[in-house]
Amino acid sequence: MRTIGQIKLRSFYRIKVLFFLIFIYLSCTSAKQDSVDKKQNSSHKMYSEKTDDTDQWKKEAKRMVNSQLIPRGIADKNVLRVMENTPRHLFVPESYNEAAYDDGPLPIGEGQTISQPYIVAIMTELLKLKGHEKVLEIGTGSGYQAAVLAQLVDTCYTIELVKKLADIASDRLKKLGYTNVIAKCDDGYKGWPEHAPFDRIIITAAPPEIPQALVEQLKPDGIMVLPVGTFYQQLMVVTKTKRGIRKESIIPVRFVPMVKPD
Repeated sequence: MRTIGQIKLRSFYRIKVLFFLIFIYLSCTSAKQDSVDKKQNSSHKMYSEKTDDTDQWKKEAKRMVNSQLIPRGIADKNVLRVMENTPRHLFVPESYNEAAYDDGPLPIGEGQTISQPYIVAIMTELLKLKGHEKVLEIGTGSGYQAAVLAQLVDTCYTIELVKKLADIASDRLKKLGYTNVIAKCDDGYKGWPEHAPFDRIIITAAPPEIPQALVEQLKPDGIMVLPVGTFYQQLMVVTKTKRGIRKESIIPVRFVPMVKPD
């Protein structure tokens, strides 16, 4: 037969266990809610073509310009302005949106990449654009470089070898209103003779040597900016003169190779 003291003691332990179980339940519920809140907060930071969060991406673009481009010597005010006002996050796969303005290249599919912001900026600056130029780009990729050029030149012709990328980039550029970009899927080594000669040519993949067909499509005093090499690559500026071409090496770089059709 249990005494009153034993009954009270058992009741005390039961109440203690009950409070412990309630505590565990509330802790788990709180942790789950925190996890949901973190996911929701993270999703608010994600960029996509459906977002209207212009202020957020413009802050990121401004940070990119101030921390990556200006400290490295990019001084052309027009290039800086355009880089700050171009929505880079719309040119990368959605899974990479949060990294769109970071200091590095990103994969865009089909074994290709979107170049590091600094590389886009320095190659654009090296073209020495005034605003009236007809430019040929080899290697459309995501379309980001073409979008930057479109805001700085009269017309940008761009060629992409990979059809899937060419179609996506062309549609994206049209939707975003870059009406002075004319794109096609073709072999970049052939250039675009129907629209030659060009004031400027920019190549965003690395040929093993300077393509002669593209030199021939450059106007006298025209400028070509491109990476050249296989394993060891140099970013080069090629200027067409009356006597031939003048070559200047700028910095070592690493690009995907410029390939020919199978």
